Amino acid sequence: MLELHNGSLHVNTILADWYAKISDKNYGAFIPFVGIVRDEDGIEGLSFDIYEPILNSWFNAWQEKAKVQNAYLLMAHSRGDVPNHTSSYIAAVVSPKRKVALKMINDFVEDFKANAPIWKYDLVDGKRVYAKERSHVLSGAGLLKADA
Repeated sequence: MLELHNGSLHVNTILADWYAKISDKNYGAFIPFVGIVRDEDGIEGLSFDIYEPILNSWFNAWQEKAKVQNAYLLMAHSRGDVPNHTSSYIAAVVSPKRKVALKMINDFVEDFKANAPIWKYDLVDGKRVYAKERSHVLSGAGLLKADA
């Protein structure tokens, strides 16, 4: 399940909804990761642009990897502005076995940071400033690559 939200994520609500959906499915592990926007370098927050067709393909490929291990992935991400000290990203792995879930959440989050088609901007003085130094060029992105 992939969810996109405008603005900050409502962490407690999202995690509670996910838990309610999976709690009676006989999984043994529900391993969430919550990303929180840090107050650093004078930014007021972050802002995100998402290219949904590629994100959906990327996520579906991961869902297939998870299925092979009898696991399931959940992800929520923000569009637009997200102030400091709020969440822009939640991911979770559900699996019958904790070791599968623990390894998969790490691999999933790392691959997300490197390959998901989401462009990040710093919020400075109420303006979006492309965070080029913290961005990755996506393989095959062509014209979808954000410019400084």
